[in-house]
Amino acid sequence: MNVAEVTTNGDYQATFHLKRPQPSFLALLATGWSPIYPCHVGPRGMRSHPIGTGPFKFVEFQPNERIVVTRNPDYWKKDRPYLDGIEYTIIKDVSTRLLSFIAGKDEIYFGVTIPQLKDVEKGAPQAICEVVTANVARNLIVNRDAPPFDNLDLRRAMSLSLDRKAFIDILTEGQGDIGGVMQPPPSGLWGMPPDLLKTLPGYDPDVQRSRAQARTLMENLGYGPDKHLAVTISTRNLAPYRDPAVILIDQLKEIYMDGVLDPVDTTNWYPKVMRKEYTVGMNITETAVDDPDPAFYENYVCGGMRNYTGYCNPEVDKMVDAQSAESDVGKRKQMVWAIEKKLADDDARPIIFYNRAATCWQPQVKGLTLMVNSIYNGNRFEDLWLDR
Repeated sequence: MNVAEVTTNGDYQATFHLKRPQPSFLALLATGWSPIYPCHVGPRGMRSHPIGTGPFKFVEFQPNERIVVTRNPDYWKKDRPYLDGIEYTIIKDVSTRLLSFIAGKDEIYFGVTIPQLKDVEKGAPQAICEVVTANVARNLIVNRDAPPFDNLDLRRAMSLSLDRKAFIDILTEGQGDIGGVMQPPPSGLWGMPPDLLKTLPGYDPDVQRSRAQARTLMENLGYGPDKHLAVTISTRNLAPYRDPAVILIDQLKEIYMDGVLDPVDTTNWYPKVMRKEYTVGMNITETAVDDPDPAFYENYVCGGMRNYTGYCNPEVDKMVDAQSAESDVGKRKQMVWAIEKKLADDDARPIIFYNRAATCWQPQVKGLTLMVNSIYNGNRFEDLWLDR
């Protein structure tokens, strides 16, 4: 935490006092992950009836059915928002969700998969769709405190087993991106260039060569064709998690690992991984904005809130602090890429791929702006309106 204190000057001015320079602070403060909570409402109240100063006010939440918000007449932009309200329909099944949009029951559909995009084009040709590479990475998490996964060579073998291109070809029909911790270019500003990325452990395009190295490591640990390692692959029980988990199980067979899928309900998934009550998992990591600070501090520094693997390297922590204080973008990139290399060398949390997906909307929807730096930064919808 880099904020030493916050002081106020009247009702409309707040000053954040930082412990050290942090050029990204204003960007972080502006993201969808930086809400400012009212002091007079406790966490329980905010969960059941959240309040704030946004363009819309909470009306109701019906679990597994809908979330309803209404226009905030006291919003600080006097002529916004344009809409009277928004109803978010909760449909867990992706096929049912698709059919609902095609039937015209919904006006915006976020997260249209590449295979589904063809169905939208056929069933709702009037719809407008835009494909982006969001700042969302599928990644392999390994509980490094749980034997035998506390062994460095075992974790390296798992990293070397990954065929990232196969994940992309199967799940997104070839429309995905291979990257490291930071969102890959051109969508991402801080991602490593492809020629540098290929030099990291597990990123060699020659997958068979990497897997041969992985099998040697496993054989040195006593595993082989006649002795496989049984492993449970835990993941959130949603299609974007389950589908890559199934592919991961298939790929681990190449290095003498027999995996079984453990689908975990969403309400239990995050408590489970935060308590490290798993051995191996397929995870999806979203980031507040395309900046190294939230990516590194949340997921990789010692004791980070979303450091689900228990990775801890004081040397890396110092490197993260140093890049955070650097104001020169060129110098900071070099520092970030050095951290990326160290994380890959340590098999901290192998990034598998970045998904491409579409947002589709009916032609009467106007003023929609999509973000590529985070899936959370374009949801104010203050400029959204309907032409009907």
